[in-house]
Amino acid sequence: MKSLMGLINLEHEHDFLKELTYFRCGAAVPFAGRYRLIDFTLSNMIQSRVKDVAIFCRSKYRSLMDHLGTGGNWELARRNGGLFILPPDFNDPTDISKGDLQYFHNNRDYFLRGSASHVVVSGSQFISNNDYQEAFQHHLKTNAEITLIYTKVDQFSDEHSPCLRAELDEDGWVTNLTNDKTNPCIYTGVYIINKDLLIGLVDDCIAHHKDHFFQHGIKDNISKLKVQTFEHKGYCAFINSVDSFFKHNMDLLSMDNYKSLFYKDSFIKTKNSNEPPTKYKDQAEVKGSLIANGCVINGVVEKSVLFRGVNVKEGASIKNSVIMQRCTIESGVHLENVILDKDVYVTAGQTLIGGKDQPFVVAKRKIM
Repeated sequence: MKSLMGLINLEHEHDFLKELTYFRCGAAVPFAGRYRLIDFTLSNMIQSRVKDVAIFCRSKYRSLMDHLGTGGNWELARRNGGLFILPPDFNDPTDISKGDLQYFHNNRDYFLRGSASHVVVSGSQFISNNDYQEAFQHHLKTNAEITLIYTKVDQFSDEHSPCLRAELDEDGWVTNLTNDKTNPCIYTGVYIINKDLLIGLVDDCIAHHKDHFFQHGIKDNISKLKVQTFEHKGYCAFINSVDSFFKHNMDLLSMDNYKSLFYKDSFIKTKNSNEPPTKYKDQAEVKGSLIANGCVINGVVEKSVLFRGVNVKEGASIKNSVIMQRCTIESGVHLENVILDKDVYVTAGQTLIGGKDQPFVVAKRKIM
């Protein structure tokens, strides 16, 4: 029976969120009040009936490992298979591979031991609530070697600029992958590939001293491979800059967007936290905001996203901002268009204001 195993490749997602990735890799960045970016990718794989998931991570993965643990929150704590966090292994003196091909080479056993016939590969920057089984059945039906998942956009924004665009024929076969900024068919970074083909392409790339599996193994061989497409429909977001991170947190304050992402048959799973309900004190005034549990609110919060355990003191005001876990906002503080990373302490009377399109960002554990 044909089945899928999963791979989350973080090798080419270095520090794209500036201050937010000083102490963590991008996949571990908090998002939408209680999640991390990687939660969406993992949840999509689980609801697609993927039982083995490997993660390629090179640096700053302590926070990621702390969040994922054994994978139990995503039903991946299994006796056989489950979650594999695979940093690079440099102990093979005969290894000539480089780039993300080092991971494929040094973790070859992950693919060989897995019983699945195909691999679904993703990064962490594409946010959606998706079941890849429909795409997989389309892949099998068309007898494709690779199927790229893409989405059509009606309005371009800066987050789409670095994304590849798929040029398709009338039957959905990929004729080229380009950076044509006028093409609305945005490649999401998610693809399904035959496992034997993946291993063969890896060996060929290493033999020719290449360093990027998708770029050199797939994109450069589009004309030689049978590459089909499947369109993702529904809410999605590309988180590849501080501006896009801020924009899409704010977008989730729209009930329609929030329901489109979270109110589906399958839930987005994350690490459990035993926080009490949020406490709203006498001076609390909250409008159009997303507030996680464990907060204590005694000031004004308007059109903002507050993560778990945020303490807003009397006389403080927060507007159009993203405040991460365990931040303390003292009396008389005014925050507007601001992103505070975890454990930031803002002393009394401070005013921090960023631009609507360029928020002011405060790194983790700072005292302002």
